[in-house]
Amino acid sequence: MMKMDKIGEGIWEIPTTAKTGMRVPARILSSDKLIDGIDEGVIDQITNVATLPGIQKYALCMPDAHRGYGFPIGGVAAFDATEGVISPGGIGFDINCGMRLIRTDLTIEDIKPRLSKLLDLLFATVPSGVGSKGSIRVNQSELRRIMTDGSRWCREKGLADNDDLECTESGGRVEGADPAAVSEKAVSRGLSQIGTLGSGNHYLEIEVLREKELFDAERGRAFGIEEPGQIIIAVHCGSRGLGHQIATDYLKLFNQNTSKYGFGIKDRELAAAPIGSPDGEAYYGAMACAANSAFVNRQVITALIRQAFEKVFGRGWQQLGLNTIYDVAHNIARFEEYEIDGKTRRLLVHRKGATRSFGPDNFEIPEAYRSVGQPVIVGGSMETGSALFAGTARAEKEYFGSTLHGAGRVMSRTKAKKKIRGDVLRDDMASRGITVKTGHLRGLAEEAGMAYKDIDEVSQAVDNLGLSRLIARFHPLGCIKG
Repeated sequence: MMKMDKIGEGIWEIPTTAKTGMRVPARILSSDKLIDGIDEGVIDQITNVATLPGIQKYALCMPDAHRGYGFPIGGVAAFDATEGVISPGGIGFDINCGMRLIRTDLTIEDIKPRLSKLLDLLFATVPSGVGSKGSIRVNQSELRRIMTDGSRWCREKGLADNDDLECTESGGRVEGADPAAVSEKAVSRGLSQIGTLGSGNHYLEIEVLREKELFDAERGRAFGIEEPGQIIIAVHCGSRGLGHQIATDYLKLFNQNTSKYGFGIKDRELAAAPIGSPDGEAYYGAMACAANSAFVNRQVITALIRQAFEKVFGRGWQQLGLNTIYDVAHNIARFEEYEIDGKTRRLLVHRKGATRSFGPDNFEIPEAYRSVGQPVIVGGSMETGSALFAGTARAEKEYFGSTLHGAGRVMSRTKAKKKIRGDVLRDDMASRGITVKTGHLRGLAEEAGMAYKDIDEVSQAVDNLGLSRLIARFHPLGCIKG
């Protein structure tokens, strides 16, 4: 493994001399405990990222980093908007895979007698698994509106209110979407998948705030987190087949056109195009379409969740307090401004398995949260639940306003399936008070808690680094898995 120099508490750096062509150092943000388990493939990938044209300051790995396609998952890199590149491998196949957290006024005492009925209804209402199709079907014209309007389409259809949009990153709409840049195959894959979870590590969870796990009561109250026993709902999913096909299409195009761009790349998985080139602009426009579709997907799932709660509890969702805390993207590239060498520059920030972590007073976050910072939602495994953080000024100043997105895998899906059977895992979780609903038990084994890093360890690492501040931890009671 390449030599890494510890340059500060929780910060390791690989200098540009470590690999031919590195334009900036690579930085690994971690902890003394986690750094020992970092995959050598992650080091190889992040140092390859550091060779890409126009990259600024350093290529970054978050504490949850693990090997991905092109970029490591948990990788962040910012490129000069004029001289830099855009890379599908720096965004991911599931464009705008992200998380939404929904608060409730319900307590564990309210939910326990109805949990089984509620999970049955949610499992029937929110389709999950490979190839799942949603109850909301749209034609090509309507899907193109979704791709450009994002969550505004949901508001128009009565599936969202103004508060939902206010509490979604960028109002649930990325500008610059260009449906003409999306292939017919990608469109066809997206037509029937609105309001579906998909498979893999995607989920819908009913979670609870336990005693002594509200770590910052003041910020918690600002986000609607109030007392131990409170029920929270977490949703993790993305753009599904639409985003996957867009990534596939443009990786093929960029690899075909590598010679005309005039720069070499270390890895075909890092295929890239100049941001301002026709290819680069087309991919950004298509990526924005997928990102907007993902925002719509999570908003439609929110509407379906609300309907299920209304049926089970016999009250309107507003009376139950089912309000969106925040919805944040994990796999995306966004134009943002940062100070580089004393000058404010426009950059295209790639976040692959990473999320924004904007601090107090940033105009990009909801007005209600500006005194405390942006909500940051971090997913663990289905055995450990999720965590809520607040963004920081330090993340903006030093690390392109970025932080981790989840616990991060330590074991491949294939290896996890060899270690445990899905039915055994389901039954073991049930004995510990976690009910799982899935149509694919073999897939359940892939998502066992042992396949992931310790969410408390990665949470502590980012809190120590000041990338985001830990507010609360939530533990699963019931989980819908693909």
